[in-house]
Amino acid sequence: MEMLTDIEIAQSIDLKPITQIASSIGIGEEYLEQYGKYKAKIDYDKMQFDKPCGKLVLVTAITPTPAGEGKTTTTIGLADAIGRLGKKAVVALREPSLGPVFGIKGGATGGGYAQVLPMEDINLHFTGDFHAIGAANNLLAAIIDNHIMQGNELDIQRVVWKRCVDMNDRFLREIRGGLGKNGGIERTDGFDITVASEIMAVFCLCESVEDLKNRLAAIIVGYDSKGNAVTAGQLKAVGAMAALLKDAIKPNLVQTIEGTPAIIHGGPFANIAHGCNSVIATKLALKLGDYAITEAGFGGDLGAEKFFDIKCRSAKIKPNAVVVVATVRALKMHGGVEKEQLAIQNLQALEKGIENLLKHVSNVINVYKLPCVVAINRFYTDTQEELLFVKNKCAEFGVKAVLSNVWEEGGKGALCLAEEVIKLCNSQSLFSFCYEDKDSIEQKIEKIVCKVYGGKNVHFTDEAKSQLKEVKRLGGDKLPVCIAKTQYSLSDDPLKLGAPKDFTVTVKGVKLSAGAGFIVVFTGAILTMPGLPKNPAAERIDVNSKGKITGLF
Repeated sequence: MEMLTDIEIAQSIDLKPITQIASSIGIGEEYLEQYGKYKAKIDYDKMQFDKPCGKLVLVTAITPTPAGEGKTTTTIGLADAIGRLGKKAVVALREPSLGPVFGIKGGATGGGYAQVLPMEDINLHFTGDFHAIGAANNLLAAIIDNHIMQGNELDIQRVVWKRCVDMNDRFLREIRGGLGKNGGIERTDGFDITVASEIMAVFCLCESVEDLKNRLAAIIVGYDSKGNAVTAGQLKAVGAMAALLKDAIKPNLVQTIEGTPAIIHGGPFANIAHGCNSVIATKLALKLGDYAITEAGFGGDLGAEKFFDIKCRSAKIKPNAVVVVATVRALKMHGGVEKEQLAIQNLQALEKGIENLLKHVSNVINVYKLPCVVAINRFYTDTQEELLFVKNKCAEFGVKAVLSNVWEEGGKGALCLAEEVIKLCNSQSLFSFCYEDKDSIEQKIEKIVCKVYGGKNVHFTDEAKSQLKEVKRLGGDKLPVCIAKTQYSLSDDPLKLGAPKDFTVTVKGVKLSAGAGFIVVFTGAILTMPGLPKNPAAERIDVNSKGKITGLF
């Protein structure tokens, strides 16, 4: 029988009314703002809770490869499995960006029989949150240039705020703006992708409208002739930006294929931003469910590190357990096997590549002091010898590895994983951070590089050293750091697969994101505006005569 695609599976499901999904976790219709029958925003600030917070489970993964790991799919299937065990689970995920949807990755709502629905809506415009964030970002940019044009009372001499668009468009990385009569002050500028905007980070880390406004006010947009920072608050832009974001800040409620409630809200990239869904959504999931199952972008060195060291620190939350997702295929790729050869059993490559998995597991257990389980996302090409090899290696390391088959079986395929997660959540957690607030910026970076990445030292370019001085002068010493790094390696070199050791990470730039409340550290050839691949996913997407989308993921 021909295998259905993800979108064909999604379109075959009869969805429950969103009011029914909301009711299952105690949300009355008076707290819903419906976007059709199957999507709604939650008016969270009006809700009252009479139960303690549930358990918080983070799903992370090995270093990603073109072979695929299935982190979101596993997250969704795990939540469905917990529901099958009679517990109340709520999924908290990021919203997909249009960049990867039309670029190399395709959709980001899970796969097979472990999806959040309606997947077409979620992957495209959804409830308009990203459009609102982009509009707020670009309104601030317009206000900056208008202020300069209308007399420049704040003496802005250097603008550091970029415009953004939620699309991979390399043409916009560097542009010449302000051309033509009355076009403004001509300068070289550029665009970021929306998920890299500081407003996205502000949006995901704020906990209320007032917190949102305070963070927006602190955003640094440029510098005056004396080197003093000029902020969005000084430009009187905060009220209008908040007005654009007032509806977007409310979390979105949807459902999985099996009817598990899913809160999807915010979506910064983890390689160029902090990679976690909104604090509001996570805290709401904790109040609504016995278990809040969330994920962080890319591998444990990026999304998980930022989840722990930035999000948990800012929101004052503590995870109870961590799932590290891996596939035999991806581990063999880390062992040097080409993508075309991954279906062939290769225990030698697997032995080499499994070091990547064990490094991520070690970080969870030894750096962050959290209980951990490995989820082996099973592919039909995996052999029994390969699966047993991974299980035994994990057992030798002191962590349990459990098979997961949620793509094919939904929640049923993760029952053993769910049982282990529940068990771990009842064990003791001694959660700690990788670095302390009191550490210098250099020490924070060095601790992440040495303890989490497995590197030996950090080299700062002259430009980075100069920018560090400026960040310290502006009072950024005590903030956490958000390292912008390739997702394809534990190092800053995307070609170094597996678990490289004793390497040097080069810091090329440092920027204070005062609104978000962290320092962005740029390494390697990282770009805040990605480009489309040679054969983008957009070429395969279409709409048929019945209005159904085809080719999406």
